Amino acid sequence: MNTLILGIGNLLWADEGFGVRAVEQLNALYRFNDDVVLMDGGTQGLYLAPFVQQSDLLVIFDAIDYGLAPGTLKTLEGEDVPSFMGAKKMSLHQTGFQEVLAMAQMLGEYPDELLLVGVQPEVLEDYGGSLRPLTRSRIEPAIDLALRWLAARGVHARKREQPLPEDQSLAGAEVQIQRYERERPPPELACRIGDERVLRDPDFHLQYKPHPLEPEQVISCDVDHRGKY
Repeated sequence: MNTLILGIGNLLWADEGFGVRAVEQLNALYRFNDDVVLMDGGTQGLYLAPFVQQSDLLVIFDAIDYGLAPGTLKTLEGEDVPSFMGAKKMSLHQTGFQEVLAMAQMLGEYPDELLLVGVQPEVLEDYGGSLRPLTRSRIEPAIDLALRWLAARGVHARKREQPLPEDQSLAGAEVQIQRYERERPPPELACRIGDERVLRDPDFHLQYKPHPLEPEQVISCDVDHRGKY
């Protein structure tokens, strides 16, 4: 039985990095048998499809807009996972992962069981920021929820005698959380709302340009709401 434990999200947008940080800490503290894969899925979207298709059990860590108080942990299982991720998107990586699940189902290579362990984020609009303390405090209980779910299905983790060193971080030493927070430039040197190279480019500007439509016309687009409803 193949098991995939996946953390998805964007480390560059504060609490949106929760999923990656959770699987990173799980890997640092625990070891599994060879039929269990722990993966930093980041924002890879459809590139994750082959790994999902090969798994019998799938555990996903992510920041999810449940419409609850910041820091709230909530789990979803089975069919509720793709439908919920599609209904309340905070970021485009969730759209991509919903498509991964849909593709796996269409090809008949869908996991037998799914678990989503999500946290309600506190802050997203902080480019280059790390997890807020409240969100970070939910990593350990999120891991406990996942380990109990896996153990009930015969997949057991073993605690490492010592946590893995920084240079063996699942997400890479350069973005290991302590180093990431320690080396982050101050606000006067690093823009907090986006890529400063773009925002200060004279060719880049935002302008309100309403487009007249006929009554029968419909325009559709993907929008990154980042939790604002």
